[in-house]
Amino acid sequence: MTPADLSQTVLHAVRRAVDEDALRAPVPARVRVERTRPGGSGDYACAVALQLAGPAALPALEVARILRERVAAEPGVGRVEITGPGFLSFTLDAPAESDRAVLAAVREQGLAYGHGDALRDEIHQFHHAREVRAAVTAQAVFRLLVAQGARGRTTCEQAPDPDWVRLGVTVNAYGTPPTPLTEIRPVPAGLTAAELLERLGPDAARWGLLRAAGHDRAALGPELLVQGEANSLFRVRYAHARARALTRGAAALGFTAEVAAYGESPTEPAAKTAHDAAARPLLDLIADHPGVLLAGARHRAPDRVARQLEAVAHAFFDFHDSCPPLPAGDEKPSAAHRARLAIAEAAGTVLAGGLSLLGIRAPEHL
Repeated sequence: MTPADLSQTVLHAVRRAVDEDALRAPVPARVRVERTRPGGSGDYACAVALQLAGPAALPALEVARILRERVAAEPGVGRVEITGPGFLSFTLDAPAESDRAVLAAVREQGLAYGHGDALRDEIHQFHHAREVRAAVTAQAVFRLLVAQGARGRTTCEQAPDPDWVRLGVTVNAYGTPPTPLTEIRPVPAGLTAAELLERLGPDAARWGLLRAAGHDRAALGPELLVQGEANSLFRVRYAHARARALTRGAAALGFTAEVAAYGESPTEPAAKTAHDAAARPLLDLIADHPGVLLAGARHRAPDRVARQLEAVAHAFFDFHDSCPPLPAGDEKPSAAHRARLAIAEAAGTVLAGGLSLLGIRAPEHL
């Protein structure tokens, strides 16, 4: 069960409780589940009972009890606990099965993994200054919203800079709007689009403009062109290129990734322990990716997506170095290699999809 599946499961439980007259409250359009914070209980947590307590005229603990009995019986949910004032904490059944579901979803959806229709009823229009960082940010926010099913457009205070096109920016209209619109006004870059393109090129310029939160100043120095670990953009793109190289290497050795092989124990217990310890952070980040994209859209924060990609790249290299997806020397390809390759390919897909939403290329070779 993926986090998106769990969210739908909880939403269906709310709907059933309302249909059965066990709960008298409006059914929310969506239910948010989050990975449990350190020290918490279970794999995921949800505050929907606190959200519904007021409209239902019931204590949050009672609402939580009503929902718990309906969610606990669902396939893939191992245990549901009530914590604090009424939080629902979920422990998913059979982690390997859940991981396989996530990997299968990435393979099936490809670069669209994490896209959805949670915002399908929303229409947005963003208005920004004639400034390059505002324009690039508005365009990235627009992409994130469209990926979640929303519709919208961007407008500029004045005629757009012709060089914005080379940064992937289009503006639907410009001028003073007849009614107030949502404004995108990050800290200005202090450089024009032409200057950025000359210094950094389109990809590094976009990463520099989007990586920092809107209220922070963007780092736009020559470090964005350094081909080394200190450059976060290089690390993200190198992780993607390395994942694609693993696929090519496996094909040369005569095997392919196999999602179904995930969860099969390596021969040695020590190898299994190392595999599980290295794979868990990466699998968790891959599973969390849809939620990060949705949060980035809702909060108009493409920097959240950039930081997620950095975390995925870091976890990918930890996993790659601890549990190589390709056999070495005379070693024969095994189920463990096929499973590791499936994880590596999923990470590469997440990195490519995230970069695409930020308008940045993900080269197959670096």
